[in-house]
Amino acid sequence: MAQSAYIKFVEGSAVSSLTLDELKTQLEHYREQLALTGKQLNWEYDEAGFPYEIQTKPEGEDKWFYLKATSPRYKYIVAGVGSETSGETQRHYVQLVLPEDATHGDKAKGNEFCKYLAKLWKAELHLFNGRTMYFNPRK
Repeated sequence: MAQSAYIKFVEGSAVSSLTLDELKTQLEHYREQLALTGKQLNWEYDEAGFPYEIQTKPEGEDKWFYLKATSPRYKYIVAGVGSETSGETQRHYVQLVLPEDATHGDKAKGNEFCKYLAKLWKAELHLFNGRTMYFNPRK
């Protein structure tokens, strides 16, 4: 059974919603940061830290894309954006999905990406295992 993690934008988050292109841009920025770290260490850290390439399919246009692995230890992760309505409020979210044949490495990288993005956006993170992490300012 596939597992999902959600980064939910709540009151106090740095952004209120996100497009698919903005999510792709943020993941590319993450990879660039890893490359700079690798340059300082004299090691190609971006390939180890982000062993995926972003790919889209026609049926997922404007809804989702997937991260296809460039290393045999990993397979792929599906990423998308959406929104849910509870009462009168509409909350936007980013969803990362691990398909049934995903590896343990995919799950670890998915958690890593989710934590990075949720911290950056000060959002509420619902992990693959059902636990919740709060990076948003709460009172």
